[in-house]
Amino acid sequence: MNQPFDALRPSRPAAALPPRVVLGPLVLAIAVLAAGCSSTPLPPWPANEPTPLPSTAQTRPATPRTVPPPLGTTRAEVVTTPIATSPLMQPPGDAAAAPPAAAATPGDPLPYSAAVAARFPDPAVRYDTPGLADGRRAFTTNAEASQWLHSLAPQAGSATKTAVIEWGRSQRGTPLEALVATRGAGTSLQDLDASGRPTVVLIGQQHGDEPAGSEALLVIARELTQGLLEPLLDRINVVVVPRANPDGAEAGTRVTANGTDMNRDHLLLTTPEAQGLARLVRDYRPIAIVDAHEYTVTGRFLEKFGGIQRYDALLQYATTANVPEFLTKASREWYHQPMVAALQGQGLTSEWYYTTSTDPADRRISMGGTRPDTGRNVNGLKNAVSLLVETRGVGIGRTHIQRRVHTQVTALTSALRSTAERSANLEQVRSFVARDTVAQACRGEVAIDAGPTATQRDLTMLDPDTGADKTVRVEWNSSLDLRTLASRPRPCGYWLGPSATAAVDHLKMLGLQVMRVAEQGSLLADTYREAARDTAAREDVRGTVAGAADTVRVKVDTVRTAIDAPAGSFYVPLNQPLANLAVAALEPDTQNSYFANRLIGSLGDTARVMSTPTLVFEEPD
Repeated sequence: MNQPFDALRPSRPAAALPPRVVLGPLVLAIAVLAAGCSSTPLPPWPANEPTPLPSTAQTRPATPRTVPPPLGTTRAEVVTTPIATSPLMQPPGDAAAAPPAAAATPGDPLPYSAAVAARFPDPAVRYDTPGLADGRRAFTTNAEASQWLHSLAPQAGSATKTAVIEWGRSQRGTPLEALVATRGAGTSLQDLDASGRPTVVLIGQQHGDEPAGSEALLVIARELTQGLLEPLLDRINVVVVPRANPDGAEAGTRVTANGTDMNRDHLLLTTPEAQGLARLVRDYRPIAIVDAHEYTVTGRFLEKFGGIQRYDALLQYATTANVPEFLTKASREWYHQPMVAALQGQGLTSEWYYTTSTDPADRRISMGGTRPDTGRNVNGLKNAVSLLVETRGVGIGRTHIQRRVHTQVTALTSALRSTAERSANLEQVRSFVARDTVAQACRGEVAIDAGPTATQRDLTMLDPDTGADKTVRVEWNSSLDLRTLASRPRPCGYWLGPSATAAVDHLKMLGLQVMRVAEQGSLLADTYREAARDTAAREDVRGTVAGAADTVRVKVDTVRTAIDAPAGSFYVPLNQPLANLAVAALEPDTQNSYFANRLIGSLGDTARVMSTPTLVFEEPD
């Protein structure tokens, strides 16, 4: 049935089953039909143009205004005049000529030749966070970032409302904070829902040695609360997380305090930082999430290819198995393409995100990983537009820091603007995706694992001596064209044994509904029979994942049988909007599954339920 978009906003939470209910075949059939007549064909793609936003240059003239002062002074002491060429004030395409490059903090050696540095002149606008002050050698500290957020308040008479929330604690006890900005009735979850506006979450510095995103998000937070981005709050709510890994930022390391790469921890949720982000996304239900990173400029690229990384920004959206097609289309057409144009308008270059492994003999270039472990991919499976923005920064210290922050501010502003312009369309897409995912339970095939397509590509780098463009022919693994590596019939849900409480807790943090079996009953299920087993390091396209224990690698066959489901065991229904997250976590023969990573101890503790269960369920504690 070809159904039009439904613009209704899903209720919170999008529950599949009410507490303590007997779910029979007829009941489930009615629920599925109500949710959506069919998983195919897709409805027509909205053809209307985005709702135009007024130019910030028109709504915010370049006249003196009060801005947050440097820490340690009072607000009344500091009045500045915005620079007319700021990306926050002008539409894309009006970039002014940039001044000569200011390559690094005075006294610091350049990480490459002056000819390379000359390719990256400073922007016309100068940013003024604590970590970007003249003569400063350290980036904004955790205490300064917290003080910055708490100092922000809307100007007198503004309809904007803000709050600083604590969404967790780091492993060393540092508060994990975010700024909530809205023009609704208030900043609570209930008020944001009642506002009718979609929410955007912006995340910075998951990797502690990637500072530009954090500094840029402090700028964004200021402009949302009392500056040039305030008008966007008439259409969207924004949650700004400037620093997701404060321990790593303090130490200047990529990883968290216990050595874990938290951006590979968004499905397993082993770190308090990843757990906190999962709860924040679950509760605020953003329609778009942007993750700000930086990438390696010299290092293994110079060693392998004799070139310096050229692009100001590398961009990518979610690319993993079972991301809904319409989310990919919205990410590409409504976000990626306008973001590329906005960067071009500021004289900044961009390319798809790519990286290479730490193995010197491996000369392959890979786009972002296809496994469901990064924030980019896991958030895509949460039915949000999920974007990665990486600026050229790892390994070059403070070199070009103003340009790096300018690039992040330009890209992040573009994402906010895209959400504001397309808010109605995005709600339609989310409504359809939720209903379509629910309707697929018990039907068709589901991808268990997917991989990139191997091809070749001409990649532009910089000659390390002359700074001239250097074209390199590379083996290129494209994540834009996924190959299904394994698939199975899509089950109605998953059964988990009574001992799988750790897995249940993690699924609930991700936002999935899990029901507990209240009375013993029988299920028709595909159980897993082990055919082979070994252990291996958990890997991504860069190499072994930092902080990850060896995974259990199994080959399994499925066996159709009736199983007894005792009281106290669990059921994860797939007639819920986040069903594809359950597939990623619970199919045992993938390296990111809960079984492979020992959150589920035995193959006997999980099964694929293949017909509608007739059991009595209740909500677990």
